[in-house]
Amino acid sequence: MEPKGDIAVIGLAVMGQNLILNMNDNGFTVVAFNRTVSKVNDFLDGEAKGTNIIGAQSVEEMVANLKRPRKVMLMVKAGEVVDKFIEMVLPHLEEGDVIIDGGNSHFPDTIRRTKMLEEKGMLYIGTGVSGGEEGARKGPSIMPGGSPKAWPLVKDIFQAISAKTDSGEPCCDWVGENGAGHYVKMTHNGIEYGDMQLICEAYQLMKEGLGLSTDEMHEVFTEWNKGELDSYLIEITRDILGYKTEEGEVVVEQILDTAGQKGTGKWTGISSLDLGVPVTLIGEAVFSRCLSALKDERVAASKVLKGPGTSFEGDKKVFVKDIEKALLASKLVSYAQGYMLLREAAKEHGWNLNYGGIALMWRGGCIIRSTFLGKIKEAFENNPDLHNLLLDDWFKGVIDDCQASWRKVVQEAIRLGIPVPAFTTALAFYDGYRNPRLPANLLQAQRDYFGAHTYERLDKPRGEYFHTNWTGRGGNTSASTYTV
Repeated sequence: MEPKGDIAVIGLAVMGQNLILNMNDNGFTVVAFNRTVSKVNDFLDGEAKGTNIIGAQSVEEMVANLKRPRKVMLMVKAGEVVDKFIEMVLPHLEEGDVIIDGGNSHFPDTIRRTKMLEEKGMLYIGTGVSGGEEGARKGPSIMPGGSPKAWPLVKDIFQAISAKTDSGEPCCDWVGENGAGHYVKMTHNGIEYGDMQLICEAYQLMKEGLGLSTDEMHEVFTEWNKGELDSYLIEITRDILGYKTEEGEVVVEQILDTAGQKGTGKWTGISSLDLGVPVTLIGEAVFSRCLSALKDERVAASKVLKGPGTSFEGDKKVFVKDIEKALLASKLVSYAQGYMLLREAAKEHGWNLNYGGIALMWRGGCIIRSTFLGKIKEAFENNPDLHNLLLDDWFKGVIDDCQASWRKVVQEAIRLGIPVPAFTTALAFYDGYRNPRLPANLLQAQRDYFGAHTYERLDKPRGEYFHTNWTGRGGNTSASTYTV
């Protein structure tokens, strides 16, 4: 019997099931498999009933139902589980077949797996899939990287099931070699961390600083979602603040204030440190989640440590507008930092990333989709060699318009004793980036004083290093390495 399957998907959790149904809706025949085989039967008798989806009871049956070259997509937990499934599937595949990892794998693992599969004559794709349950079902943002020869084999499927922009462009395109796809997804998630933290700080400023009710904040976010802040995260925040039980209970105010994380924000921060890129806002967002986890300590500290004991005295409507502008400016810094990281990672790993294309992939389906991603695409189309988004005319204009409000919000938050680490670090980065002379000259003098680490001079060519015997008791021998 001739195989009918266009692609197999292993893993029937929420994302896997919804991607399969999405593929089926777009005319592709999918073979579904799960290690717990009973889930396959439940799926076929439930959500997949009446579809063309084929259920497999074993890896052998799954592979036998696939057209050549075979395409097997893993929608399983990142880490060791992915390696185990690759080991399970490999003996049944042949040269030219493709394995696809659609989970949130760490990009070094994807680099390793791509090399291993290619050495065996097979192809590998590590792809970010963003959009959650709804995105997987109706159209996610898809960020594939890995073996370039694999892209033509999956392009039609991936672009068909992906989200589309208003002009019909698929939010999916080839990202780059080996780990590039998962790196872009990791950076996407890091920016997502920053966006969420900024929104939470805006919420706390309005709630504690201005004393606004959840109904009033619901109206604020409703208005914000009609302007330049129009985005998925603003939209769902609006809905969350407006959600009440039948008894009238505001659910968000009953949720314990300790945040979880799955690691991608942390990975982004670690990668930024490894590459020496100051992705400060994402770092603060991760640390803010860590601080939130210290719930018992914070409750105990609140009984001992005192704040300023002041209250807001200005025009609340005006200040809400200031918060809106501070949020927009800080978000722009977050995206600018994310793109700085992508550019440096591309240099480090030899990836030829399409920065405007990445913005297009994020325009629909994904968690950080927002109106101004189109402006990012335009910025790189106008200047492919753009070093920092903040130097683009549109970004610069927005920051200029928002700057006074941004500073006012940070100042007022400090005066009121309300923590706004993401707003603050975004502004500090902006001020640092625009400053032609930072106090690192003193820092280098300190390093040279205690460790003979050397320094460069303003009046000498870059790359020429000097050491001073600061005390008269030290020697003239300097350290052999110099690291900025």
